Parts: sequence; C-alpha cells; structure tokens
Amino acid sequence: MANGFSLALSHVGYLVTDMNKMVDFYTRVMKFVVSDRGDREQNGAIVFMTRNPAEHHQLVFATGRPTDLTFSIVQQISFRVDSLATLREMYHAVQKEPIQKMLGPVTHGNALSVYFLDPEGNRVELLIDTPWYVPQPHRLAVDIEQPDDQLWASIEKHVRATPGFRPVEEWRAEITQKIAAAVR
Repeated sequence: MANGFSLALSHVGYLVTDMNKMVDFYTRVMKFVVSDRGDREQNGAIVFMTRNPAEHHQLVFATGRPTDLTFSIVQQISFRVDSLATLREMYHAVQKEPIQKMLGPVTHGNALSVYFLDPEGNRVELLIDTPWYVPQPHRLAVDIEQPDDQLWASIEKHVRATPGFRPVEEWRAEITQKIAAAVR
C-alpha cells in the first residue's frame, strides 16, 4: 500500500478450560487441522490450528481460562465460508453438536450469517458476503432452509428497502478512499 502499510488478520487466540473438547469440536466440526502443539513453560498446553496451508495457524488455544468464569471474554470469531451450500452444511453440522446455543441464521444485509456458542460459550459466526451494503448494525432473522432463489430474493427485497442501501462495490470504493487518506 503506497504511503502506508497493510494489515491483515493472521490468527485469533483463546484461553480454554477443556483443551480436548475444544480441539475436538474445531477439528471435527469446523475442519481445522492441528498444525502444532506443545507445552508452555509452567503455563499449560497450547494447540495451533489452521485450514490454510499459507498460515501456520489461524486459531491458537492455550489452557488457562478460569473454570469459574461466568461469561466468555471473546466477543466473537467469524469465519467466511465459500458458498450458501457450505453455510447450510455447517449450520446443520453445528445443530447436531452439544453447543451451548444457536443464534441465527440472520442477515446483516452485507452478509448472511449463522451464529452459535461453541462448547465453551464463545460466540462463533459463519458467514457469506452479499453484494449489498446497509448501515450497521443491521439484523434480520431469515429462514436458511428456503430455496436459494427465494432466500436471496427475500434478503434483497429487505435490504433495498433499508435506508442507506447501496451496492457493496460503492461502499468499498468509499472505504478505499478513506483508508488511503488515513495512511497518507
């Protein structure tokens, strides 16, 4: 990036109470693979996981989360999937798991998302982008089981009626200008 620098999210780390349960869920259901694991000096176990061979790890789990914590300190972690079919497949897979809670599916106008709380209560989002932008926050429950054309038509009808609606390419052009100005 001219006159500035580029930043990209590399990985997210969680403190966990039950390493085996978390590694099982994220490898079996979310299809991550363990890329490394070991012990931290006097600090317990650490496990690195990825779904991208260009990234040594996208997730890191380290033991040390207090067992008496009454809430998750992770606001959420979001994973983009490649298609509506994959989103549905993951939605169905997660529904079969002993997760704490299913929160979705919903559309934010700019995305179609499924939210759930993983085995330790951390909020996880699975999403696909839409070609639209609406001001955020924006949330509408949707029936992900509708046929594709009906689902997309219902989302599009809703977002086009939302003040501030525009094609996502227009929004991206505006953000590109803002980023360029910020790094000058």
